[in-house]
Amino acid sequence: MLRSLVLALGIIGVSLGLGILGYHFCAGLSWLDALLNASMILTGMGPVNELRTTAGKLFASFYALFSGVVFITSVAVMLAPMVHRFLHKFHFELESLENDQREQP
Repeated sequence: MLRSLVLALGIIGVSLGLGILGYHFCAGLSWLDALLNASMILTGMGPVNELRTTAGKLFASFYALFSGVVFITSVAVMLAPMVHRFLHKFHFELESLENDQREQP
């Protein structure tokens, strides 16, 4: 589970870094404002600063869509070991299901 948590945090960290760079260079925000906006968008809270440039607005649109996918992905990565253990605990295995289907006429 620790490995999954580290992987999910890595995905979030890289995504946050991309957001900071994009807001700084495309929208012209300071590093601190870029961090704030990227953090708020990545967590689903929404933008903080008003964007005045076309490049900044386009980046913010794509980054918001990207952030939604990153959120879902990171949650799936963190929950995967627990779901896997749950399936094994109750013996939900694909091989046994496939074998049962082959044996039936």
